[in-house]
Amino acid sequence: MDDKKSKETPKKLRPCCACPETKKARDQCMIEKGEADCQDLIEAHKDCLRQHGFKV
Repeated sequence: MDDKKSKETPKKLRPCCACPETKKARDQCMIEKGEADCQDLIEAHKDCLRQHGFKV
């Protein structure tokens, strides 16, 4: 029995699926207040993405 699946590296996380908490907060703020008033949440989401290895 060859158990290749357990030895394969996990699929890489996609940017759309990374950091759901910061993404949700950012998106909600942008809907309610607009981009200009949500820079802190936008930066927090970018920081989270960078921590997962994405170049933002």
